[in-house]
Amino acid sequence: MIKTISQNTSYLTIASVVQKILAFVYFTVIANSIGVEGTGKYFFALSFTTIFVVFIDLGFTNVFIREASKSKEKVQSYLSTLLVFKLVMSVLVYLAAVFTIHILGYPFETRLLVYVSAITMVFDTVHLTLYGALRTLGDLRYEGVGMAISQFATLLLGSLFLWMELPLVYLIVAFTIPSIGNVLFAATILIKVCHIPIQLRFNQALFKKLGLIAIPFAIAAVLSRIYSHADTMILSRMLGDTAVGIYSIPYKITFAFQFIPMALIAAVYPKFSELYSTDKQRLMYVFEHAMMYLLLIAVPITIGIFVLARDIITILYADAYIASIVPLQILIISLLVSFISFPIGALLNACDKQVAQTNIVAIALLVNIILNLVLIPILGVPGAAIAAVLGNVILAVCGYYVASSIIPMPHIRMLHKVMKIVLSGVCMGIAVWVLRDVVPMAVSIAIGTMVYPFCLYLFRAVTPAQLQQGIALIRS
Repeated sequence: MIKTISQNTSYLTIASVVQKILAFVYFTVIANSIGVEGTGKYFFALSFTTIFVVFIDLGFTNVFIREASKSKEKVQSYLSTLLVFKLVMSVLVYLAAVFTIHILGYPFETRLLVYVSAITMVFDTVHLTLYGALRTLGDLRYEGVGMAISQFATLLLGSLFLWMELPLVYLIVAFTIPSIGNVLFAATILIKVCHIPIQLRFNQALFKKLGLIAIPFAIAAVLSRIYSHADTMILSRMLGDTAVGIYSIPYKITFAFQFIPMALIAAVYPKFSELYSTDKQRLMYVFEHAMMYLLLIAVPITIGIFVLARDIITILYADAYIASIVPLQILIISLLVSFISFPIGALLNACDKQVAQTNIVAIALLVNIILNLVLIPILGVPGAAIAAVLGNVILAVCGYYVASSIIPMPHIRMLHKVMKIVLSGVCMGIAVWVLRDVVPMAVSIAIGTMVYPFCLYLFRAVTPAQLQQGIALIRS
């Protein structure tokens, strides 16, 4: 059983890494091919429909996985009911997206991108549920394969469409075709391998049961999705497509690393739930180690990208994206804060504090929107980056405050560790900064990767014994 869980986690983690790399490569190719304004339209269309897609699922898939995992004989009934619900919601939400983008007065090309992107949105939410059924059966291999192949197909199709110099909308079609393929692939696996036929039968009692459970998850999902893309929407309305194109580069670079905390949380979340009711002292140690491990990874990434922001932008992107350098240096700070927020949010959800977590997200969303409305007219794109950082700080600080009421936090000990890790990262950053104009960038990065662990050892930030203890706590 443990081996199966480990293998499933490995499959999905590896697939997530591959998918993120391919997605980043694809976006970089697009950004360099269609220019800043075109990239702004493309990024806006995806962000716009990403907000709407959450209204199709409304947290039902997560609830479906949880409930069907308890009663595997009901997987078929849950799946059939949820598919009917999603088909109805897909039509309603698609019409809502089309109507909204129309009344906002965007030009035809942008509207067309949204129309096609919204079709992709529908197929994405369907295969999300189909893969959810596979998760209830304890097999993530096919989801991992589908995820990686789908993104690779998008890269190939998008590159082909760019080479053929087809209109911008075809870059969205490059998502739509693999998404349809993903639905067919997942459905085939369910039918042929798992012997679960795809049927459309609505069970009102089951739907009511799922719906009551899904309400807090739905609210949290909607708030989180709006929070993640509100800055793009406000930038688009206030400053236009070019500003969105400039902002899209630091946004993509910053959030390309989120698979790291997601992978760790997937491993420790069940442990949080278990220890909450059995051993809060041990829960505190697991939480502390999860925080420190993520900081150990986030600090060098954050400081490294901050120092090398100019080099990264000039090497990977065209000269038109020079204006992305400062927003990248600002927004990358939110990477560090978001890494901290992941274990905090997981702890709150695992310890029956999901309502508090939802309230925190609502507060952060409100502050983020206000800051965007105030800072963007004054500072432009950097203002949106500052608002994002401050919003994430609110999530982390408020979440930590609530978490402190759940377990006895070792505040002083954790602060000392954080300071030592950050100091080690600063030393690494100084080394890279000094050497970047003296030696090739690759050499300065290599030296920085040696300076960081050396400083961690020098400052006794983390000892080998502590690493072994943390791994043992998570595995036990």
